[in-house]
Amino acid sequence: MIPKVFKEVIDLGDGREITIETGKLAKQAHGSVVVSSGKCMLLCTVVSNYKASDVDFLPLTVDYREKFAAAGRYPGGFFKREARPSDGEVLTMRLVDRVLRPLFPKDYHSETQVMIQLMSHDENVMPDAMAGLAASAAIQLSDFPFECPISEVRVGRINGELIINPTFKQLEESDIDMVIGASADSVMMVEGEMKEISEEEMTEAIKFAHEAIKVQCEAQVKLAEAFGKKEVREYEPEREDAELEKKVHGLTYDKVYDIAKAGSAKHERSAAFEAIKEEVIASFSEEEQEEYNGLISKYFYKAEKAAVRDLTLNEGLRLDGRKTDEIRPIWCEVDYLPSTHGSAIFTRGETQALATVTLGTSRDANQIDMPSYEGEERFYLHYNFPPFSTGEARPIRGTSRREVGHGNLAQRALKGMVPEDCPYTVRVVSEILESNGSSSMATVCSGTMAMMDAGVQLKKPVSGIAMGLITDTDSGKYAVLSDILGDEDHLGDMDFKVTGTADGITACQMDIKVKGLSYEILVNALNQARDGRLHILEKLTDTIATPNGDVKPHAPKMVTRIIPNEFIGALIGPGGKVIQELQKETDTTIVINEDPVTEEGIVEILGTNQDGIDAVLRKIDSLMFSPEEGSVYEVKVIKMLDFGAVVEYQEAPGNEVLLHVSELAWERTENVSDVVNMGDVFDVKYMGIDSRTKKDKVSRKILLPKPEGYKERPPRSNNDRNRGRDNNRGRDNNRGRDNRDRKPRRD
Repeated sequence: MIPKVFKEVIDLGDGREITIETGKLAKQAHGSVVVSSGKCMLLCTVVSNYKASDVDFLPLTVDYREKFAAAGRYPGGFFKREARPSDGEVLTMRLVDRVLRPLFPKDYHSETQVMIQLMSHDENVMPDAMAGLAASAAIQLSDFPFECPISEVRVGRINGELIINPTFKQLEESDIDMVIGASADSVMMVEGEMKEISEEEMTEAIKFAHEAIKVQCEAQVKLAEAFGKKEVREYEPEREDAELEKKVHGLTYDKVYDIAKAGSAKHERSAAFEAIKEEVIASFSEEEQEEYNGLISKYFYKAEKAAVRDLTLNEGLRLDGRKTDEIRPIWCEVDYLPSTHGSAIFTRGETQALATVTLGTSRDANQIDMPSYEGEERFYLHYNFPPFSTGEARPIRGTSRREVGHGNLAQRALKGMVPEDCPYTVRVVSEILESNGSSSMATVCSGTMAMMDAGVQLKKPVSGIAMGLITDTDSGKYAVLSDILGDEDHLGDMDFKVTGTADGITACQMDIKVKGLSYEILVNALNQARDGRLHILEKLTDTIATPNGDVKPHAPKMVTRIIPNEFIGALIGPGGKVIQELQKETDTTIVINEDPVTEEGIVEILGTNQDGIDAVLRKIDSLMFSPEEGSVYEVKVIKMLDFGAVVEYQEAPGNEVLLHVSELAWERTENVSDVVNMGDVFDVKYMGIDSRTKKDKVSRKILLPKPEGYKERPPRSNNDRNRGRDNNRGRDNNRGRDNRDRKPRRD
């Protein structure tokens, strides 16, 4: 029996539609939907265990995968099977997780899994823009305790016009690429990159996206009502004790407030807070400690958060003694590592990033192979966050999702400032050596300086800052915090990171935890972020004002040469023999690509020795050498023949031509060696293509004065030529008749 299918259609307003469908697939999941647009189809399923896990947090897993079969392709690599998620898939997981997680109850601890799969791909649809919609729609069909539907959309802008969910091609022309996640009431997440736009333009794009999200949230509600809204499951909430909370608050609040107001360093402050916690716990008997089983610690952290927030709202002071708009002390250094192609240290307070730059050829580009996108990156950034940076010891199990996300944010912040004609593939690696506050923004700053140190001609330097927000809805007070600490990130209502040049924003990432944040507060926060960003930018340019004029002596120099398509084979040689020998002789790396439009050869020459690069260029010039008729060239005799000498063009080694004996001198030449010998160097004139031999013709004698009394040999007339032919023809005919008259030979 064909199951009953429930469907809702969302009109994007420009002829495109998004369809949400349920009832046909994956019915044993607690909720499942198929979201489609064009030929793109996403299947999302959600499952949550009915028994709570023995943890004090929500064990939520968001998994997004793109199936290669969806695009009619095979997975790359030796094993033809999808394996670990790509960076692109991880980034989509993070986008969805950041919006969903805050909407589950804080005391809901059941293992929950959201799985989103790309089942059919459409080259004109970017599937990650619909992943949040799919996840929320599936949850709306489940019995999970979840606050309200949400959705995510991508916003682009072409020629000043904002677009919802642009195509890949449209995004190439867009100066904005932002993904916004929101409920019908509140914006919750923003992430993207821009081409130096203003704070007001960014706010306008967020508002535009929010209006589209409201429509998508309404469609989810209609679908759930049509399908039959399930009753929200019952679960055992965390234990609460109002009397205990009041007692712990009384023992904690004032002491924490005083320590927070003292403005101490991270480790000193943490030790003082821990001492208060132990003192509070010790004030209870062993029986009470066992009875309350973790509630004391829970209420302690709640009182600690309240005290720190109140200090900022009431007195404008922060944990380390700064004012709300004050930036921590900054020091920078470039050219720290002697063997790298570029390096820089950026230290802001207790956060430190060491960035390195490596320059390479197009062969070193980062290859991206996803069902929804194939391409390469000539600029990419990797971010490493070792445990010692926070004074911890923990196992390292590969690159974390956090490292992928933070590295991507810094890469998006910087990539627009790498010039389009940069000949190098540029890899930046950020090593976080200390962390208390935004290390991703420290990566942006150190990456900027390291590239300038490496001689990458950045259009403009980029800086970044992490901001926080504390609000009190009852009193209407709020405080925007510049350059937040790690602790302020956890206790605040908004964590947002903004990067940019002196002229505008290049990237942002926001997680908004408070409902109904007004756009007025958002604009004020962005303006304060701009002031802080410009302050940090000044520190960077004080350290290195402009990119170095050239790469370092030990770094490879890159020269690019365009050659016609017909010369590519000659440069490579049979089986790659020519190019391999040339690389070995010159100690260079040579990469040849073909321009897909013009089909010309793009030759990249990378080497640390300029002499080697020059030798490769000379070889290319010699391969492409084409003499001009009437021009004079210096040649060298490399072979002696009876009928002339083979000479080599001095400006194009390897290019040879025959100098015929008749063109050696005006006088009749019996022996070639009477005029020239092996190794002789002299000038010849290029006469063009010989009409008789169809080969290049050069002359030495034409550059010499004619001997006195020299007489030109009269050219043969046409009659002479014809007479000769007739005589030959007669001889042939007679020979034929003689043969016919001859009797057969007898043995």
